[in-house]
Amino acid sequence: MASPDISIDIRPELNSFDHLRSTGYISTDRPWLKLYGIRVPPVSLFNSLSSTPDLALIHQCLPDELLIEIFGRMSPYTLGRAACVCRKWKYTTRNPTLWRNACLKTWQRNGIEANFRMVQSLYDSSWRKMWVQRPRIRIDGLYVSRNTYIHTGITEWQFKKTVNVVCYYRYLRFFPTGKFLYKISPQKVKDVVKCMHLRASKGDSVFKGDYTLSGDGQIEMALLYPGHRYTLVRMRLRVRGTTIGANNRLDVLKILTTGVNGTELGNWKGNILELVEDWEENETHDPDVPAVSHSRGLTPFVFVPFEETCFFQADTSVLNLPVEKMDYFVPG
Repeated sequence: MASPDISIDIRPELNSFDHLRSTGYISTDRPWLKLYGIRVPPVSLFNSLSSTPDLALIHQCLPDELLIEIFGRMSPYTLGRAACVCRKWKYTTRNPTLWRNACLKTWQRNGIEANFRMVQSLYDSSWRKMWVQRPRIRIDGLYVSRNTYIHTGITEWQFKKTVNVVCYYRYLRFFPTGKFLYKISPQKVKDVVKCMHLRASKGDSVFKGDYTLSGDGQIEMALLYPGHRYTLVRMRLRVRGTTIGANNRLDVLKILTTGVNGTELGNWKGNILELVEDWEENETHDPDVPAVSHSRGLTPFVFVPFEETCFFQADTSVLNLPVEKMDYFVPG
């Protein structure tokens, strides 16, 4: 049986595409093109914020005085992050009062008058510029130096001599009063950060010393090891940063250990750093404890913050990796 002829009229479908013949391309809707040529007025400075209306809800609820009060309770590093939120916060964080308080607290040992003279003569009367460019020691965390060395084992019977990689840390925590805490331990950062405070017990083996910071970024430090014979540790460091204003590295220039006379130490009323200010590098006041200049364990210190993160960064720091995963650490 032959199949019947079936014919379909497709002319209506072809007529629907006739308009494409006169069109070279298919255009799409681009609403952002309507923004070209429109100038958005910038937000005024912090002293006239209320004169410019802002549609953001947080800006409608918070007056300018309260916003500056909140920023005044932040650390300078938190202020830098807050300046990235919006344009209004950026101008508000430029308030000189915020950076003046931070500078006077950081360099309080120099005195208020000396800081005012320095900001006017060296930093164009800008407290923020002084905070960024002037070398300083960070007090919102720990400086950690991760050191490793190879220790050769003992050959027993027919076994080959073993080689062990030993890892230990140097910890430093500074205070704006000129004091610092020092600890050497094989414990990791997340375990030591809990005992690095002024109320640490003797079992924590945390020692307290004095330091001074010069204008070129060099740090002179001295601390006393108690015991049957007093041992004095003197260190010279240099502060630097991986970026401008970071101050997150301490290069170890020299570490010296020397002896101290107990009678001389008992009659001294000042800090330890003033006692050894005029000493030579190879000078010792106890013949049983010679002066030694150490050449090992001079890995630069890396800063690990803990103030705003509640020790979170100290717990997740790369310095906590075991020797099996990181035998040597390059601080950069």
